[in-house]
Amino acid sequence: MRKLKNVLYVTSPDAYIMCEGEALKIRTDGNIVKLPAHNLEGLIQFGYPGASPAAMALCSRLGITMSFMNPYGKFMARVEGSQTGNILLRRQQYRIYFNNNDSINLSTRFVSAKLLNSRQILKRAKRDYPDRMKERLDKAIYKLKKLALKAYECDNEEKLRGIEGDAARAYFGVLDHLIFVDKNNFFINNRNKRPPIDNVNCLLSFLYTLLTHDCRSACEAIGLDPAAGFLHKDRPGRPSLALDLMEEFRSVLVDRLVISLINRKQLNKNNFLKMPNGEIRLDDTGRQIILKVWQDRKNKIITHPFLGEKIETGLLPYVQALLLSRYIRGDMDNYPAYIWR
Repeated sequence: MRKLKNVLYVTSPDAYIMCEGEALKIRTDGNIVKLPAHNLEGLIQFGYPGASPAAMALCSRLGITMSFMNPYGKFMARVEGSQTGNILLRRQQYRIYFNNNDSINLSTRFVSAKLLNSRQILKRAKRDYPDRMKERLDKAIYKLKKLALKAYECDNEEKLRGIEGDAARAYFGVLDHLIFVDKNNFFINNRNKRPPIDNVNCLLSFLYTLLTHDCRSACEAIGLDPAAGFLHKDRPGRPSLALDLMEEFRSVLVDRLVISLINRKQLNKNNFLKMPNGEIRLDDTGRQIILKVWQDRKNKIITHPFLGEKIETGLLPYVQALLLSRYIRGDMDNYPAYIWR
């Protein structure tokens, strides 16, 4: 099993990344922090100073994906080394991509798992807070179950997208009921993302970006082409397969965390900034709080429902990418999408 390494988050706005031998050096405010690069699997920088060519070369050689965000968490660019994937695996991946039936078969697994996991989030909330939830979630829980079954049996791409859209409206239409504190500042009526115009959607977009980074790294590590997806179609610069893979984890890894951060009052209205165009952004303190909780959550031990093994939560994208590669190679009859219990 792959050892879970760390993602380095560089949040200081004036930080500049350099290297010395096999170590990275972070220079900020005249101080330099040095750390061994072999302990890292990824690096995400928030700000504009960037990194030296030597640091980029070191990370590329060691397989450390570098992602650069603006100070508010919007993705700008990525630096990675030469492609090292298994050419035979990728050829088979492309064959499935161009075979409409096989491609839809995989897409239905991603979508149905997403809907079942979203349903489980609502069921868990109703179980934990029966007095507060009452029957407000019943309709959405029932609808998500029905739509998950329809998605699993769907054989048409357009119908599948319609099912996914119906499910998103049902799910995000009741997600606000799971928020119990400071309802004047934390609420969600629907999903908006370009740009996010409320605090909850701002949190979702920020964490989805981090999850995309992890899923893309997982695809690359296993040898899959992260750009050749099945549910998400081609677009220049778009990691479509990584977006396919992360559908299974959106509600489990991100939505739960967002609700928890709010209900535990780990964030407040002062951690958000409103831009002239209406966009909501996180401030530096808010980002640091989220990144620490995110990394801590990735170290939590769970039992994988298909493998029956105990793994760190942060390894879920790698495990699912590995299972996906086995299905693509023909070693498995079907792809066992991740279903949260």
